[in-house]
Amino acid sequence: MVKIQNDGTVEVDLAKNNPVASELLELHSAESASLQIDDIVPNHNKTVPRLNIVLLVVGTRGDVQPLLAIAKRLQEFGHHVRLATHSNFSGFVKSAGVEFYPLGGDPRVLAGYMARNKGLIPSSPGEISIQRKQLNAIIESLLPACTKPDIETGVSFRAQAIIANPPAYGHVHVAEALGVPLHIFFTMPWTPTYEFPHPLARVPQSYGNWLSYIIVDLLIWWSIRSYINDFRKRKLNLPPIAYFSMYHGSLSHLPTGYMWSPNVVPKPKDWGPLVDVVGYCFLNLGSNYCPKGEFAEWIKNGDKPIYIGFGSMPLEDPCKTTKIIMEALKDTGQRGILDRGWGDLGVLSEVPDHIFLLENCPHDWLFPQCSAVVHHGGAGTTATGLRAGCPTTIVPFFGDQFFWGDRIHQKGLGPEPIPIAQLSVDALSSAIRFMLQPEVKSRVMELAKLIENEDGVASAVDAFHRHLPHERPIPPASPEQKESENDEYSNPIQWFFSLIGKFCCRVCS
Repeated sequence: MVKIQNDGTVEVDLAKNNPVASELLELHSAESASLQIDDIVPNHNKTVPRLNIVLLVVGTRGDVQPLLAIAKRLQEFGHHVRLATHSNFSGFVKSAGVEFYPLGGDPRVLAGYMARNKGLIPSSPGEISIQRKQLNAIIESLLPACTKPDIETGVSFRAQAIIANPPAYGHVHVAEALGVPLHIFFTMPWTPTYEFPHPLARVPQSYGNWLSYIIVDLLIWWSIRSYINDFRKRKLNLPPIAYFSMYHGSLSHLPTGYMWSPNVVPKPKDWGPLVDVVGYCFLNLGSNYCPKGEFAEWIKNGDKPIYIGFGSMPLEDPCKTTKIIMEALKDTGQRGILDRGWGDLGVLSEVPDHIFLLENCPHDWLFPQCSAVVHHGGAGTTATGLRAGCPTTIVPFFGDQFFWGDRIHQKGLGPEPIPIAQLSVDALSSAIRFMLQPEVKSRVMELAKLIENEDGVASAVDAFHRHLPHERPIPPASPEQKESENDEYSNPIQWFFSLIGKFCCRVCS
């Protein structure tokens, strides 16, 4: 039995024996193309062709940033790389020197939907309409992102490989239509395992962990099935998927890379060779950052402050949340940096000397200046805080933020997570005192040294190259080309002579 909790997670009541098994997706096979010597890059004992690679990324900046780091490294290998994500991040992607293509959907709307509904399940009919519009906008933009010329330069582009995160939803179907390899990268676990439950599910017994992934996958599939099948038929010229065949598009058979440190969450023993835990993928924006004079002076004139910010998360009552934070900092005698973020934190008529209101500062520069951090638990923010050696309090809003909050607490790197609805002066004050304990700082510093010696971006690129097919596929005609060819040769006589022409061309060549 499956129950949807008030916080949006899925509670699964299970029997010990379950017969659920996944189907394997039959990928398109294709003939290999002949490669010139200058068209390959070395990768251990394997030659890798220089490819047109598109990264399909749906989510907030925390989802975009690690994949942007991977995109930059792929370019160093000579690949033509395009990162397709929401228009909000156009400047961010272009400033990193990576080609940008817009995907549909608004990350602010998506984040607001997730925060209000605490996850996947709409809480009211109005929320269903919001979800439908966002989903349609995302799915409809996927095929152009893989096949259309660059919007600014007009340079042609056709993806020969796709990298995507799971919330892109239609990625596997576009890859199927184009006949190109697909590699999944994500910041939260999505592959079934017996070691821990799906971040969006709750299970009362450990033996239900594996099945929780199946349940969540099926719930998502049931909610998007009509859109996906319409997309397959109308845009991709593919047959629809049967009602219970979500695993035609699941992750179990696809190469998948998880972008977190194995020293934080080791790779589960039941994840096979297709799955890699590559490490955190940092973009290292702070290396070129220079703080403004006022902020630099404030940092120097006192003890290390505590950072508090909730990134892309919307706040129902920014004034109330700000007041709680101010009282907790006063109660513990700490200086604080308040990051306004998308929730408009720090609504104050007058800013006291021990508080600094901040916007748009790279976390990898900022966090080393802080004694501890309090944030929403996004995977990227969590990673940056740990690498900086900062004890961490996570105030989760939804989804994998609870997962990371639990991991931080289990490792003794911070207190128990405080869900945003339970944030209070007493709870936050206790959390701050916990983080300031010397033994907590010592544990975080030990982990920080391990993370500093990892190179998640290099491992991610290596995994991508390693899982590529040994022979480069020749993609079938695109759905648009198929339609034009069907129209052009609708006359049987034209079709017959076109075949003769193609045969003669092959003989002559």
